[in-house]
Amino acid sequence: MALIVQKFGGTSVGNTDKIKAVAERVLKSHKQGNRMVVVLSAMSGETDRLIRLAKDVQKIPDQRELDMIVSTGEQVTVALFAMAVKEAGYDAVSLLGDQVRILTSNLHTKARIKQIDSELISKHLDQGKVVVIAGFQGVTEAGDITTLGRGGSDTTAVALAAALKADACEIFTDVEGVYTTDPNVCKAARKINRITYDEMLELASLGAKVLDIRSVGLAKRYKVPVHVRSTFTENEGTWVVEEDKNMESMLVSGVTYSKNEARITINKVPDQPGVAAKIFLPISDAGIIVDMIIQNTRAGAMTDLTFTVLRSDYDRAMKLLREVAKEINAESVTGSEDIAKVSIVGVGMRNHSGIASTMFQILAKEGINILMISTSEIKVSCVIEEKYTELAVRALHDAFALDKDNVPSEEVI
Repeated sequence: MALIVQKFGGTSVGNTDKIKAVAERVLKSHKQGNRMVVVLSAMSGETDRLIRLAKDVQKIPDQRELDMIVSTGEQVTVALFAMAVKEAGYDAVSLLGDQVRILTSNLHTKARIKQIDSELISKHLDQGKVVVIAGFQGVTEAGDITTLGRGGSDTTAVALAAALKADACEIFTDVEGVYTTDPNVCKAARKINRITYDEMLELASLGAKVLDIRSVGLAKRYKVPVHVRSTFTENEGTWVVEEDKNMESMLVSGVTYSKNEARITINKVPDQPGVAAKIFLPISDAGIIVDMIIQNTRAGAMTDLTFTVLRSDYDRAMKLLREVAKEINAESVTGSEDIAKVSIVGVGMRNHSGIASTMFQILAKEGINILMISTSEIKVSCVIEEKYTELAVRALHDAFALDKDNVPSEEVI
């Protein structure tokens, strides 16, 4: 008898008929003797609707009150799901984040899970119930409701699987697994059967929307096997697991992109110790994530500092940095939102050289100018003009022969 955590996203529970279908799927596993914990998102579009309501009342919604509003979406879904299970003749109980005691940090709308009390869940499981838990939400030490940000239900599911020492965590979505790239951009995209935690971390951080990066980080830390699969088929999906030797044969496992990028430059920054800290500390305190950073030295003890942030954080970052620029006597702050980031990822890069230069040659051949570059031992990322995103993705996917199953990339470059 296994303990399985299953998470279903908004498209999987988009209406009451879909909720009933998901309940049937969960009960199929429950009838086989498995102990079932189910994590649900709000119905598709519901969180956006609630955010719009908030903005109708307050132009920039108070973050605490916004969490109070958007957390209600999952409350509706879990209650309806529990009702569907009971209607089918089985017992279930719905629980919210504060009832489970999913303890989080105090950063509203982007909270981090600190601890989970699994006692109540275990009690209900011992009574033979299907336990259904609201994803995306938790509670602070002071008792305030928090939310975990976009993709937070994935994080909830993996964190619960770790806390409960579950045998597996299954993430159900509207696609059949993790693909070599976005199938909507490249028709030759192929489903990956197994991928390492490290590769999935990079893909998630670089724009792949299948799994939230925090959920992958938790899965890696606690060695939780994660199975990404479709709600609407019985097909095997993609397993996110620890690395093995066979995985190293593929130099490049996937190509991903992100259009949620913006570039900011602080011009003529005094080239002095402590100035960088003064720039990035308020950005960090505001919960704004900075990615690529480039410093260009000018004459006269001056430098230009360029970096990228999420496009959704661009306006807040620009407002903060204009104030910082005055304090440090920088000349000006400029920015651009018409950029995108294209990346290649693969654990095989660790032991092979020339992958980055190959990527640069491919982009050059297509007439695509590279604005910024960032690398790690298993990824190479390039910032380019947004209008070339799809072209770059298809060209890289074709050049590294990612449409071919189990063919080492070194044989096709």
